[in-house]
Amino acid sequence: MSNTSEVEQKYNKWIIVLSIAIPLAVAILFGVNLRKLGFDVEPLRFLPPIYASINGLTAVILIAALWAVKNKKIALHERLMKIAISCSVLFLVMYVAYHMTSDSTVFGGEGAIRYIYYFILITHIILSIVVIPFVLITYVRALAKRFDRHKKIARITFPIWLYVAITGVVVYLMISPYYV
Repeated sequence: MSNTSEVEQKYNKWIIVLSIAIPLAVAILFGVNLRKLGFDVEPLRFLPPIYASINGLTAVILIAALWAVKNKKIALHERLMKIAISCSVLFLVMYVAYHMTSDSTVFGGEGAIRYIYYFILITHIILSIVVIPFVLITYVRALAKRFDRHKKIARITFPIWLYVAITGVVVYLMISPYYV
């Protein structure tokens, strides 16, 4: 018998497609500014604190989901993980919408804080791309009821996803004084 279940095999192509398509779409859309293309749209300047809060909420939900599974509250864990995934999707939609209607904000800090900011930002961006297939694989293994394999990859997925959620808030707090 194969180590991969039929459910996992069914979703493997989607995991690959989404793991490539999501970062690619974000990169492309990040470079599209509707106002500069002549569209009469208002900048969505109100979005950064909202999507930063969603990142913070995602971190809290991830910690609560970990608590739930460790306390054998599996149904609660499952609901919380679905909410965490939904929050991440909502964040992504808002993030892209903001950048499609607003000019990018340049970090204005100087000295050591500038290096700290860029370190956090770069690791946040890289790991936000890396976490996509991990989240999808972890989720599919739960769907397939392959909890041994789910738990194994969740131990990798959880800290990466938590780091991305927390650093999203940190990046926002560090750059927020420089928003126009």
